[in-house]
Amino acid sequence: MHSLCQFRKLYDVLILVFLSGFTGISLVSASEEPTIYRSHAIAMHGQPKYEADFNSFEYVYANAPKGGRIVQGAFGTYDNLNPYILKGQPPRGINYLFESLMTNSYDEAFTEYCLLAESIEWPSDRSWVSFTLRQEACWHDGRPVTVDDVIWSLNILKTKGHPFYRSYYANLQKAEAVGPRKVKFTFDGPPNPELPLITGQMPILPKHYWADRDFEATTLEPLIGSGPYKIKKVDQGRSITYERDPNYWGKNLPVNRGRYNFDIIQFDYYKDRTIEREAFKAGESDYLFENTSKDWAISYNIPAVEKGLIVKSQIPHQNPAGMQAFAFNIRRPMFSKRKVRQALAYAFDFEWTNKNLFYDAYTRSPSYFSNSELACSGLPSQNELEILTPFRDQLPPEVFNQEYVPPKTDGSGNIRKHMRMAFRLLKENGWEVKDGKLTNNSTQEKMEFEILIVSPAFERIVLPFTKNLEKLGVTATVVLVDSSQYQNRLDNFDYDMIVSNWGQSLSPGNEQRDFWGSKAAEISGTRNFIGIKNPVIDSLIEKIITAPDRASLILRAKALDRVLLWNHYVIPHWHISAYRVLYWDKFRQPKIQPKYSLGLENWWVDSQLESTLDERRTQLR
Repeated sequence: MHSLCQFRKLYDVLILVFLSGFTGISLVSASEEPTIYRSHAIAMHGQPKYEADFNSFEYVYANAPKGGRIVQGAFGTYDNLNPYILKGQPPRGINYLFESLMTNSYDEAFTEYCLLAESIEWPSDRSWVSFTLRQEACWHDGRPVTVDDVIWSLNILKTKGHPFYRSYYANLQKAEAVGPRKVKFTFDGPPNPELPLITGQMPILPKHYWADRDFEATTLEPLIGSGPYKIKKVDQGRSITYERDPNYWGKNLPVNRGRYNFDIIQFDYYKDRTIEREAFKAGESDYLFENTSKDWAISYNIPAVEKGLIVKSQIPHQNPAGMQAFAFNIRRPMFSKRKVRQALAYAFDFEWTNKNLFYDAYTRSPSYFSNSELACSGLPSQNELEILTPFRDQLPPEVFNQEYVPPKTDGSGNIRKHMRMAFRLLKENGWEVKDGKLTNNSTQEKMEFEILIVSPAFERIVLPFTKNLEKLGVTATVVLVDSSQYQNRLDNFDYDMIVSNWGQSLSPGNEQRDFWGSKAAEISGTRNFIGIKNPVIDSLIEKIITAPDRASLILRAKALDRVLLWNHYVIPHWHISAYRVLYWDKFRQPKIQPKYSLGLENWWVDSQLESTLDERRTQLR
């Protein structure tokens, strides 16, 4: 079957030679009907940065050498190799196996370039999109990627895939073959300019592989895909190893040039992050992403770092920080009132936490889109008011007349002022302290709840918060569970409060339905962990999705941000605008860092450095 793939690669070279003169979006037809465009790329707003004849992305080294191994630690465990269903926990790196029709660039807000597809077509109203598949695209077993695979992928994800896909692709009405290598997707519902890009992101799966297998069942059988890596070894729950496919059909595409350079990628699993760190320092792994400020500050004062054998690097990025927070499950009656949630937020002393636990490493997050132009600030502008005013009667008055600022202390640990504010709000909303317990005046229910966490490192952060809650008469119990149990409880909304996060992009869109939409609140496996059912938020989400241009998108995101913040669905945490990484001195990376990604897949092993690494390690002893 590889011979067929090789033939198709030759064919593609000839096609590329023919198309070399085309450097942008081509006009296919123009009339009273919507204009049809054909291109190598599509941008959410504006034009793609890279023209049709680009050689590689600017943030890669196109001639990076291939070879070597990278071993990384991973927390928790895994028990399923199919990442597209609700059941089980998939392993790190599994998406290296699979590809989509298009792929993102990481130096643009939201632009996609052809991957499995060689071209994309769409009308000016974006009511449909079509893709022409590359002749040379093939699966790991050598069989070609076909239009049938694309159609089947959509149908299986919508009917048997993770609930996220059923929501995310809800407006993809149908997919149909319109040529031997051409597939057309038709959309329903109101105009949604993001849908062509969403379609381009869809993972394409091999129909023939799944013909005699149960897609909804968990599996530890190595899957096949069309991506740059294959599964080499499965050691259930302990490690997983991927090997670069030497016959990978897409290795010379401009979007892949300079990427996927490691021959072997291995993830070793640990159930304790301290053990994971010590294993790294002992040389059992090559790379570590550090997400704990305390350990970043004090755990790596070791000779290997001091002498440069371990590189300790804080790499800036321009990603929106999103929102990490204590999240209320407002399906619980005790959290149903906005002012009650606001009152409990006064018990979290971020400034003391940052000073005493985080070495002042973090910035408080005042927005669901922190660290981006999408974040609201100050009072609403006139343009924002035009969006919000029609909903005035359904919104908290603070949306219009106050700037949202999380409660702030002096960092001393003395929060009496905040406690008084909390008591006042609680009393106004039917709660008073009786016999030392915060009690609902109507139901006589005591305020007692669990804070569910999965990382032991978070205990030291949550416990001071629970002690402050205790001063309010609240009994908050920290419950630590393993990763599998945690995921299961998230999927079924079985918790009172969690530590959660919602990552954001510079181009928010349909995923906001999964985060905050009313329909998602009742669907297991969605990320509406809070349980929000708010028609105003539903309307604002749709406005974001249908934004006609970048300026409109920014305004609508700010409006949504204000409404989410003033409903006090969460107690905001913190963020940092940099990646904190450590790695043994055998890697090199491109001179230009991608704006919106760490870009680890662009790194490579320096063979000379690697050959001397063991010797340099012995000199430390």
